[in-house]
Amino acid sequence: MNPDDNDVPWEQVKEAVKERWGDLSDDDITEVDGDAQRMCGVLQEKYGLTRAQAEQEVDNFWARHNLS
Repeated sequence: MNPDDNDVPWEQVKEAVKERWGDLSDDDITEVDGDAQRMCGVLQEKYGLTRAQAEQEVDNFWARHNLS
């Protein structure tokens, strides 16, 4: 995960985020705004993941959607 990579086409992947993590609200997704570090924090909070687990989830999602 590249925490400095903020060039994510976020508007294009919001629906995929909603599908993958259905417990995230629109406000959560807006807060993330394509930032991998924020996404990890939100996943930790909403799903009770460890930091390492959240980073792995985000890495996998970013890779699957060519966001890295």
